[in-house]
Amino acid sequence: MKMKKLKLITRSCLMMIYLSFNSILQAKPVLPLLFTDNMVFQQKAEAPIWGNSKPGQSITVTGSWDNKLHRTTADADGKWKLKVQTPVAGGPYTITVSDGEAITLNNVMIGEVWLCSGQSNMEMPLAGWGKVKDYEQEISNASHPNIRLFQVEKQTALSPSTKLKAMGSGWLVCSPQTIPEFSATAYFFAKSLSDSLGNIPIGLIHSSWGGTPAEAWTSEESLTYHPGYSKFISTINKLPKDEEGRRNYVTEQAILFQQEIYRKDNGYKKEMAIWAGDKFNDKKWQSMHLPGFWEQNGLPDFDGIVWFRKTIELNPAWLENDLILNLGMIDDNDITYFNGTQIGNSEGWMNNRQYNVPAELIRKGKNTITIRAYDSGGGGGIHGDAANMYIQSGDMKINISGAWKYSIGLPLKELNFPAIRENQPSQPASLFNGMINPILPYTIGGAIWYQGEANVGRAVEYSTLFPLMIQDWRTKWGYDFPFYFVQLANFMKKQTQAEESDWAALREAQQQALFLENTGMTVIIDIGEADDIHPKNKQEVGRRLALLAMTKSYGYKTNYSGPTYKTHEIKGATIITTFDHADSGLKTSDGLPPKGFYIAGADKKFYPAEAVITGDKITLSNRGVKFPFYIRYGWADNPDCNLINGVQLPAAPFRTDK
Repeated sequence: MKMKKLKLITRSCLMMIYLSFNSILQAKPVLPLLFTDNMVFQQKAEAPIWGNSKPGQSITVTGSWDNKLHRTTADADGKWKLKVQTPVAGGPYTITVSDGEAITLNNVMIGEVWLCSGQSNMEMPLAGWGKVKDYEQEISNASHPNIRLFQVEKQTALSPSTKLKAMGSGWLVCSPQTIPEFSATAYFFAKSLSDSLGNIPIGLIHSSWGGTPAEAWTSEESLTYHPGYSKFISTINKLPKDEEGRRNYVTEQAILFQQEIYRKDNGYKKEMAIWAGDKFNDKKWQSMHLPGFWEQNGLPDFDGIVWFRKTIELNPAWLENDLILNLGMIDDNDITYFNGTQIGNSEGWMNNRQYNVPAELIRKGKNTITIRAYDSGGGGGIHGDAANMYIQSGDMKINISGAWKYSIGLPLKELNFPAIRENQPSQPASLFNGMINPILPYTIGGAIWYQGEANVGRAVEYSTLFPLMIQDWRTKWGYDFPFYFVQLANFMKKQTQAEESDWAALREAQQQALFLENTGMTVIIDIGEADDIHPKNKQEVGRRLALLAMTKSYGYKTNYSGPTYKTHEIKGATIITTFDHADSGLKTSDGLPPKGFYIAGADKKFYPAEAVITGDKITLSNRGVKFPFYIRYGWADNPDCNLINGVQLPAAPFRTDK
């Protein structure tokens, strides 16, 4: 009896092993998420298709546009890749991939594929946190079956990854249901392009991350050629090459780094936030008016950790329910406490902080709010609109802007930062590794790029870093695809006097990339917003990018650029400036004389210029400048300038005194 049971068990086990093994042999080929229903192939291209199967397995690929059978064999690791010749734009088609078991992709289109990347202004969705101009109407009108959307999911990586993560199931057909959280700039670019090209299919691969610098989107290999990253590359070269080995190293370093912060931050004692305690005596602390960047409020050029405290009075009516604490924006990160208990923490300098205060923490009378703010560079602290700083319970609301106590916890310069950290989207190469490399080598027709804000203050470096990144991507893809980018918009307080500007310098650095062939720049110095780094008029941004593509990529004769500085001639006490892209005439957006021009003599002291338009030229003068040498136009964070051409496109800012 025991022997029979043993035989039955043995047979059952063998059958399970056989069935399991057989299922592996018969498993369908595995395709990356780039290959799904609704996808778009680049037209008239030898487009790669790749995936995984059993090692040594024969793979066939057939597209219904020509029914040609393509064959290859999976290598020892089960990986395979081949190329198919795509026809002119059209569809829908099917494509079938088989290793004995077939996968058929449906509703496949052939058209133009564009990679859309950058930071938050490229990421900014039509709805969600973006809410672009007329977003509700735009969404309701977004039925465009020939526009297809692919949203790369945010991920960093310590080494080049091939694991692509995507929102949803891969490619989606553009509709009012799929467009609300997609990139507005990318969508309006595709919409304009599709309209101009006769409604041919457009595929958008959107891969962006707010607040990230250009170096994060550049590969380690290319950063070796930039002197600004020699120390980083030297450290990288000492690490294991594999992701797991690097992650183990990074974890060890992160633990040591956090211990160092606890030791050095004055607000901690034995890893306890003593400065957050509701009984802590802050009488010796200084006062700062909030909101406002701390660089303009007593801490010039300070980067690091600052603690803020404010005591508020609450009557018994506030004790019944949880409260809402809204702090506005904090640059860069914060940990927030209420009566000594942590109630939240956030990252990102443009994100609004809103935390729930549990009722059990609230007291009658005095209550203390403590904020530990950390800034890694540039402006720091609690900033934005004073109306966004409040505590609320139902209809009761107290504004908490104004005077706050503050004390320095730790200057950044006293920390020994690890050279490489995990989950750091601003770290060199981290987003190339996690969000660009996994797309390779999918054939694209070109790329659009909207970024630069995170590199403001480092214009000299950016002038070589940005072209390096462009060439890096082209090298990885193996061809010099078109690369069109958006110059920074006007932002912050309107400036009417000549002064130095980090934003103007970064715009100039962006312009240096135009020396690379097959590039183009969209100027939006006229549609920014003083109080919002994310302009709402993304329709015009997308339209202007499409004008570039129509002219430079598709051969249409369009006026794609506003006036650009060409040359100048000094005649006595005047400077005569000549512009390109002025065939349709120079004019001003408001009908007034040209504004935004400044001239200077050899001393480089700039004065507002009287400007007179004559054809494609502008004559500049100022009675106080007898012998002018230099010109500046639109040289400010948010310049007051109005020069356009006959097709209403703005002149690009420039200077001749670099």
